[in-house]
Amino acid sequence: MKKSDVIDPTKLSGLLLIAAAIFALFFNNSFLADFYDGFLNTNVTISVGDLGISKPLLLWINDGLMAVFFFLIGLEIKREVLVGELSDLKKATLPIIAAIGGIVVPAAIYLSFNFENPDGLKGWAVPVATDIAFALGVLALVGKGLPKELKILLLSLAIIDDVAAIVIIAIFYTADLSFTSLGLASLGMAAAIIMNALGVKKISPYIIIGVFMWVCVLKSGVHATLAGVLLAFCIPMTNKKGECPVEELEHGLHPWVFFAIMPLFAFANAGVQLGGFGIETISAAIPMGIILGLFVGKQFGVFGFIWAGVKLGLCEKPKATSWLHIYGVSILTGIGFTMSLFIGTLAYDDPAIMAQIRISVLIASFMSAVLGYSLLRLTRSK
Repeated sequence: MKKSDVIDPTKLSGLLLIAAAIFALFFNNSFLADFYDGFLNTNVTISVGDLGISKPLLLWINDGLMAVFFFLIGLEIKREVLVGELSDLKKATLPIIAAIGGIVVPAAIYLSFNFENPDGLKGWAVPVATDIAFALGVLALVGKGLPKELKILLLSLAIIDDVAAIVIIAIFYTADLSFTSLGLASLGMAAAIIMNALGVKKISPYIIIGVFMWVCVLKSGVHATLAGVLLAFCIPMTNKKGECPVEELEHGLHPWVFFAIMPLFAFANAGVQLGGFGIETISAAIPMGIILGLFVGKQFGVFGFIWAGVKLGLCEKPKATSWLHIYGVSILTGIGFTMSLFIGTLAYDDPAIMAQIRISVLIASFMSAVLGYSLLRLTRSK
């Protein structure tokens, strides 16, 4: 088989996310709607002796499997900060400035629509997140002829974006705190840090502690997915053989996260019943804030801050890229999808509001993907 005949995994991951969203919409808007709803609300119990956790399947996906996703994100953040593109402050300045613009402008647009709406204010962070897999998947679909610096910029920007999303979730989307559970989770993390300091390189002890931390964080009121990030920061960078456990875990988890967990999350959360939706529904404050925040705010926030940073001498534009390249990538950051839907589930329990969030995130992500793809296709070198 020729190398050119092999499908790019990044491209395949993006296509799977699109397919999962389409299937979710089909299932929830057809004769299979009851099956779809029943499947997601199936109660699943995991117990050891008298101790157990019982949740609907949807919450196991959102609280459990997404913790693995955030664990992978944490590993990528650690590697990039210590030895990757973000380890050099000069190189990191550009994506940091871009990420700030991609947070401030969308949030400002959203708040301008919901400033006098107390319920709407809770969703201010929905349009500030970028979906790494989806955005990189669309970039891969463009094909050859683009500077490699574009992928590096988009990946670095999205990782910083995820760092911001993690901080936002920790600060703004926590319920009533249980300090006992938080204390136990802190003991688990302290144990992982001590193991790292003592030179423990085997991964299995860290995973056992990670499961304990996840249960404690789940019961604490802080969202359980943050346990994945905290554990990732404790994984050792090198072992006695000179290997990198962080990279090994990344390579091992990538197929599971991008080809199973994220499509399953999309399938579970993108299904919205379209009956009754019209211009009036989409033009409401929350949907308009999300659509314009993602589609308009992200692209102009990212591109505007990069342009200003370069003109002010704070950072340098990659030499192989044009401003049109930069603008194309800026548009792709408006693909919120997984992260936007995830933050929406944290902000709201009301099914009616969640339906508005789902449809508006899908619309904005679709428009960003199509426009970004089309523009970058035009900029390809022959």
